[in-house]
Amino acid sequence: MIQKERKTKETDIRLSLNVKGEGKSTISTGVGFLDHMLESFAKHAWMDLTITCTGDTHIDDHHSVEDVGIVLGQALREAIYPIQGVERFGNAVIVMDEASVSCDLDLSNRPFLLCELEVAGKVGQFDTELTEEFFRAVIFNAGITAHIIQQRGNNKHHIIEAAFKSFAVALRRALSKNHQAGVPSTKGIL
Repeated sequence: MIQKERKTKETDIRLSLNVKGEGKSTISTGVGFLDHMLESFAKHAWMDLTITCTGDTHIDDHHSVEDVGIVLGQALREAIYPIQGVERFGNAVIVMDEASVSCDLDLSNRPFLLCELEVAGKVGQFDTELTEEFFRAVIFNAGITAHIIQQRGNNKHHIIEAAFKSFAVALRRALSKNHQAGVPSTKGIL
């Protein structure tokens, strides 16, 4: 179980993560839609995740969403590296009604994000532009290369939820055991 904390003038976050969990979660970020997405992420990644965040949501949700992504990314980095005995690469395509989103990722220890989601506007009170901010914070702090691409869809809730689920499933697959792999790189280290 990895424990992380982050306290700034904008947010106060506590997180625990078990990457070899059962998909259980207790999430309270002060951002309802993000809570829903993180619960879905934990369920489909088969990770146990507890997050509490008190943030300056009286301003807007940006700091809470980004900082939760930072802390989750830091916990993932600690859980993943040094990498050994796992597949390393993972991909998934998730459909939700009319929406379809793919995620291809590499546990490369070299962060890169390609995020192509057409979700401008809001889902309830959630500013949808924060979706990419969240993924960027996770990816860059975790040291993952990820391409999250919308293939079709027009319902913003469906598109964003499919993105979170495809990231979760791709990550679960990348972390699946491969005892033949050793360090899954010709470099010998990642």
